[in-house]
Amino acid sequence: MHMALDEVLLGSVIAGVRRATVRFWEWIEPALVIGSHQSVRNEVDLGAAQRLHFTVTRRMSGGGTMLCQPAQTITYSLYLPASAVEGLSFRQSYAALDAWAVRAFNALGVPASYREINDIVSPQGKIAGAAQARRRGFVLHHTTIAHSMDVALLRALIRLGRERVSERGVRSADKTVSPLSWFTSSTCSETTRHLERSFAEEFHAQASELTASDVKAARELVASKYGTTAWVNRLP
Repeated sequence: MHMALDEVLLGSVIAGVRRATVRFWEWIEPALVIGSHQSVRNEVDLGAAQRLHFTVTRRMSGGGTMLCQPAQTITYSLYLPASAVEGLSFRQSYAALDAWAVRAFNALGVPASYREINDIVSPQGKIAGAAQARRRGFVLHHTTIAHSMDVALLRALIRLGRERVSERGVRSADKTVSPLSWFTSSTCSETTRHLERSFAEEFHAQASELTASDVKAARELVASKYGTTAWVNRLP
């Protein structure tokens, strides 16, 4: 549903039905989310994923594999016209669209900064990673934040540094992770609320809700695309 909602909401902004939007995700089950140009066989230890009850899915944006867990991971998506990053290179757009989050983390006392091309980091490692998709002059930019996790799970579930099984597909980068919980006592939900308030104050955003048609369209996309093995296991 999260993968489908990204496509639906980007389409709504493109069509002018919805203004530029930010959406904060809440996870209800553990998931490994691979990038659109990745191979499941290269990226995921399927035996470990099954044993640890992780769902494997594929998103519409590029980048590497995201490890997501309930009450331990925060993700936000931005849907906006490309004019918002006009004059910036592709690389520069990542930092520009995540700069507000870095400032929000700093306000919590987290020593966060940006590392090209798409990471929010601390001196001890990666806090968050971003990915993008661009369609018809509009941008989907989303960032997944490790609030708290057993970092050993990354190597158990994602085939970092292991030999290729398939010649096709972009590999995930092998980076040290430093979850937010190493630097703040704020819970995952408290941190999410802080990010929401920070975004709203900085950009004068107003609250909105998913419409019935948004949810219906997303469910249809789950049935026809994002929930199918053909989509998840396709070779890039």
